[in-house]
Formats: sequence, structure tokens, C-alpha cells
Amino acid sequence: MTGSASAYLRAREENRPALVGYLPVGHPSVPHSIDAMKALTTGTTGTGVDLVVIGMPYSDPMMDGTVIQHVTTWALERGVRTRDTLLAAEAVAGTGTPCVIMTYWNLVEHYGVDAYARDLASAGGLGLITPDLTPDEAEEWMAASDAYGLDRVFLVAPSSTHERLTSTVAACRGWIYATSIMGATGTRTQKSSTAPELVARVRGVDPDIAVGVELGVSNGDQAAEVGSFADGVIVRLALVRAFVEAEDRGDSVTVGIDRMCAIVDDLAAGVRRAERQ
Repeated sequence: MTGSASAYLRAREENRPALVGYLPVGHPSVPHSIDAMKALTTGTTGTGVDLVVIGMPYSDPMMDGTVIQHVTTWALERGVRTRDTLLAAEAVAGTGTPCVIMTYWNLVEHYGVDAYARDLASAGGLGLITPDLTPDEAEEWMAASDAYGLDRVFLVAPSSTHERLTSTVAACRGWIYATSIMGATGTRTQKSSTAPELVARVRGVDPDIAVGVELGVSNGDQAAEVGSFADGVIVRLALVRAFVEAEDRGDSVTVGIDRMCAIVDDLAAGVRRAERQ
């Protein structure tokens, strides 16, 4: 495996799921958010996430709850732009940890699809997660990602038909992003039966593709549970919330990063005790 899938391969060689951590660029500032992303790669113990997902703030995110909406609105109000994701990708790539960008599609179109693919590859980013772009509307992205060797990570959900699941899996390169529910994501409070079923459906189409699952994981025990059936455990809200809570208390950015790193430590330990199915 090459590109971002290499994170899954390394984890698989250790008989565990990969830990995938998300932070949006620009909150509380671009430099501070980049510092936090770099901290994701180490935690406090030197064992951090396997793959960093850099989020591009968007004015109307369709799959984000109020916490992530808050921080992305903050970032946009302070002038964060698409090019800032390239700065973040370059910084994260410099740590040796692979990274991809998560963005809504019209931001890439506005920048220029070929130009963004070129600049992302040059910065060391390995591909895009595109929540609102379906493969049948992705002809320009297919061409640009092929030209610059970038991963295409599309989303599937329990509501995806077999035909849609099959076409999406075929269009992905690197891995596939499985969401447990349609709509805004949050913190999980109970076990899900739909997520294991969705992973099984994906593997029925392609047993070799890596499947990352977002299921509202916020601690190591939940990471171990999801990691028992998923190739990757995607964590977004719990990491972003560390900053929001620090901000609400009037704490410094450093305190927020320290709190986030403690969560990363717990999650990293969790994926390492997952009992693989």
C-alpha cells in the first residue's frame, strides 16, 4: 500500500486498527491548529495517531455537529482560506506521519481542481476526503488525483445501496470512510450494530480495501471496541472538543493541546488492545 493507506498497513502489521485523528485548520489560529496537528502524531508518550485528517472549515458542513461547526465558523471569521490546508499538510508531512485533507468540494473547485491537487501533492498531502462528492460527479477529481498520485476517499453509510456501495468502493483509492449514520456526527453513547454490518458489506465488495469508521469514539475502550471490526478508528469530535472546553474555561492553547494529547494517549492504547475479529 502507498499513500495514506500505508498507515493502515503499518497498523495491520501490528495486528491492530489504525488510529485516525481529525482537527480543523485555523482554530484558535492557523499556527496553533498546526501545532495541535503535529502534537496528534506523538501524544505525550510518543505514540500518537497513525493518520492525520486536516479539516478545511466550511460555512455549512453537512456532517458536523455544533462543536465542530463552532470552531470552523470561528476559523472562517478569522480569514482561514483553502491554502491554509496546504501549510498544515506540509507541517504534518514533515513529522513523518501521513495526512489527508477533509473538505467540501466547492472549495476545491474554487481553488482549481488541478491546481489544488498539484499544490497538495507538492506540500506532502496524500489525498482528499470529500464528504459531499460522489464518484459519479467526480470526473475532474479522478483525473487530477490520477495525475498527481493522490488518494480518493469517498464516504459510505448504512443507507448506501449495494450499487452505490460497489461504485464507491471501486472509485476509492487508499481507503474508504464509513459513517455510522447519515447527518451530523457526535459522541457515541451506545453500541452500534449498523457499523459492523456496513464494514462487512464493504468487505463483501472488496475484501482488501481498508475501512475507516467514524462512530463517535471518545475514549480508549470505545476505540478498542470499534477497532475490533474496523481497519481504522476515526476520531473527530473528542479531539476538537478538547480545545473548545479549554477555551470555555479561559485556559491557554497549550492547556488545550495537553488535554487533547491525553485523549490521544488513551485512544492509542485502546486501538492496541482491540481484539480483532
